[in-house]
Amino acid sequence: MAQGQQRLSGRVAVVTGAGAGIGQGCALMFAAQGATVIAIDRDLDALAETAAQANGTLLTRQCDLLDEAGTNAMVEQIGREHGRIDILMPAAAISLFNWIEEMSYADWQRTLSGELDIVFLVTRAAWPWLKQSGSASIINFASANAHMTLEGSAALAHCAGKGGVLAMTRQLAMEGAAHGIRANTISPGMILTQQTRKHMAAVPEIREAALRRSMLKQLGEPDDIAWCATWLASAESRFVTGADICIDGGATAW
Repeated sequence: MAQGQQRLSGRVAVVTGAGAGIGQGCALMFAAQGATVIAIDRDLDALAETAAQANGTLLTRQCDLLDEAGTNAMVEQIGREHGRIDILMPAAAISLFNWIEEMSYADWQRTLSGELDIVFLVTRAAWPWLKQSGSASIINFASANAHMTLEGSAALAHCAGKGGVLAMTRQLAMEGAAHGIRANTISPGMILTQQTRKHMAAVPEIREAALRRSMLKQLGEPDDIAWCATWLASAESRFVTGADICIDGGATAW
């Protein structure tokens, strides 16, 4: 990972889903850029791996982010320990993929909860501490799937969930403006993570469809997202709120 100047020095960052994938990549980047990072995941072993990659420069917390009481208690403890939260990145998500004729109502609800509730609960808990910052940044993850469908991808519930995150974040930008809280979304295209590699191995045509859709004819890496997230987390983007940034190799541009 390239390490430029300490662009987030002195900032307190909370990153959920930090045990793997994009959440892990962003947590590592934030720590490399000087932030005090609290990395959250429900998987202790995955958190330990993230901490090892950061050479002990970030803090970890285990939490089931769909447990309202547990999430409230964890965020309250973080807030009291650090006095504020400057950066909130709810990267954790749970998505189940299936075609509409084969998707159970339970799986539909599980995905919407794992895409929407998991963002709402931690954001609501963090709100008082984001207000304490005076210059806080919320960075949510929508998706290219909030803007388009991908041929061969059984992503009905995922598309609905990420569309909801996109709309929710615009509302958060409006509600947060008076408190110095900015809220933006990043909409990744196909990013190479453990989860997407597993999915593409099971359904090889998904990779082919993603490459066809990409103008650049390549797939992304977590660092491609983390560099944008670093900018949104820093004062460099102080005039940016309510925005959505597509990082997808041009897939949503045609």
